[in-house]
Amino acid sequence: MLSTSDIVIIAVYLLTTVVIGLVVKKNAQKSKDAYLLGGKSIPWYMLGLSNASGMFDISGTIWLVTLMFVYGIKSAWIPWLWPVFNQIFLMVYLSKWLRRSNVTTGAEWIGTRFGFGKGAKRSHLIVVVFALIMCLGYLAYGFIGLGKFIEIFVPWESISSYIPFDIPLEYVPHFYGTIFTFFAVFYSLLGGMSGIVMTDVVQFSIMTVSGLVIAYIGYQAVGSNPLNVPDGWMNPFFGWELNLDWTNIIPKVNDKIRSDGFGLFTIFFMMMVFKGILVSVAGPAPNYDMQKILSTKSPAEASKMSAFVSVVLMPIRYLMIAGFAALALIYYERLDLMNAAGNIDFELILPTAMIEFVPMGLLGLLLAGLIAAFMSTFAGTLNAAQAYLVNDIYLKYQNPDASSKKIRNMNYFFGIIVVIISIVLGFFAEDVNAVLQWIVSVLYGSYVGANVLKWHWWRFNGEGFFWGMVAGLVSAAIIPELFPDVLELYLFPILLFASLVGSIIGTYSAPPTDEKTLTSFYINVRPWGFWKPIHEKVAKENPDISKNTEFGRDMFNVLIGIVAQTALVIIPMYLIFRKNTEMYVSLVILAICIVLLKKYWWNRLNQQLD
Repeated sequence: MLSTSDIVIIAVYLLTTVVIGLVVKKNAQKSKDAYLLGGKSIPWYMLGLSNASGMFDISGTIWLVTLMFVYGIKSAWIPWLWPVFNQIFLMVYLSKWLRRSNVTTGAEWIGTRFGFGKGAKRSHLIVVVFALIMCLGYLAYGFIGLGKFIEIFVPWESISSYIPFDIPLEYVPHFYGTIFTFFAVFYSLLGGMSGIVMTDVVQFSIMTVSGLVIAYIGYQAVGSNPLNVPDGWMNPFFGWELNLDWTNIIPKVNDKIRSDGFGLFTIFFMMMVFKGILVSVAGPAPNYDMQKILSTKSPAEASKMSAFVSVVLMPIRYLMIAGFAALALIYYERLDLMNAAGNIDFELILPTAMIEFVPMGLLGLLLAGLIAAFMSTFAGTLNAAQAYLVNDIYLKYQNPDASSKKIRNMNYFFGIIVVIISIVLGFFAEDVNAVLQWIVSVLYGSYVGANVLKWHWWRFNGEGFFWGMVAGLVSAAIIPELFPDVLELYLFPILLFASLVGSIIGTYSAPPTDEKTLTSFYINVRPWGFWKPIHEKVAKENPDISKNTEFGRDMFNVLIGIVAQTALVIIPMYLIFRKNTEMYVSLVILAICIVLLKKYWWNRLNQQLD
């Protein structure tokens, strides 16, 4: 049960979000770009903090705490499933390429690459559909996940007497989630991107303080108590198999490892890297991450923003994660990890550890931080959904000449509609969870092949993009059904092959994109890859334009960046668990990476290709 001081802290935070929404409302109403992209005037480090705040979500944090409890330092690799290192590809070159297009959304980008013919219109439509389904999925399950989390700390029986209406127990999480959703809706609808960024900075500040507090408590616990973990738990390296044996410590953890399917870790790791690189090269999905990139002042600042996300997010987040994992390992017997079905659920480690170990007052701060993480993700996702509905549907097909006032009102209207739909979906969460998860997985499976080709192959056209995504979608609907017991990750090469076949057949079923569109795209974005025919045409008219020969340098910087990002993950772990030698070695590696990135990446950010 929360104390009065905890409740006051949470209330002050919620009031702050309301004030921010009211303060930035006037500026957000100036234009479409002012509302959706903050007028492209927000400093890159503010956008970076905002993006990091959006990625500091509750569900992900719960999952990462569970991973570290089970797999130890080796858990640093598992987020490569997402892949977490896609931020490094963005940092080195993709954010810069995307920002040079000077568009408002990812769907609008389609016109800069493929023109406005039949294939381009199909491609534009499928990107909008992808973005909206993904946004609705995040909004629906984000809000119900928050509700279930809050229910642990605010039992319904403690407040039901103050509520003037009855709510069935199964809908209590929905009630909590809806309340906090309204606050996120208020500041994001009124303030647009500027309101979201300002609130996110406050939110990340709260998460930083919370992370440091948990890290300190965990660090002290490790210093004064014995730690019982399997051999290899403190080692980030691995052999053919994982070889973590919990039999004589917590036998149930072995069942968790088997159910995760990570036993043959080398095969898992190789497939994870293969998929992760291709997903990263494909560029950002059309969500809040892409909107933050498009909101930056310049291509150079877009790259800086993506870099700053890793710099601020990884250390703070993993200090918190390692702190919770340490407390759970040392005081495991004091944690109640039994779920309603009577089984051990290791994902309850985070909330039960909060109840058990975080003192009054600080619990309110930590809860405010986790609520803030939800609201940040929710608000950013809502802004992305509004951008696609207003910019890519309403303005493109319905009212291209709409006034600023009309655009503002449509932003409000579509924002409210999206929130209502997401809440309704949340009320049917148990029924539609599998369906929406399948849709999101299918769309991601169909996304990679076509989106890699769009950057790097001049002949690839709108028809190729559309049919590549359709082929990936159809195969992703069929293949998992044929192999129900195979980990999804291992099916990725089949889905990729189908998507690439569809992309190539679709490409040659239609003429190339018109030359004017291709040359304009090439001159503005300046990608490397298979662009020789277009470069030769451009060079005839503009002999001063040189070919982008930065591929080798970019890949070197990507490699160094991934090493640096991994060090930022591992260093907090070693710090909390008092492994000083390993921590100092990691710090030296990080320092070397920083020097190399300063010389070969940062110093060249503002250099323009001729």
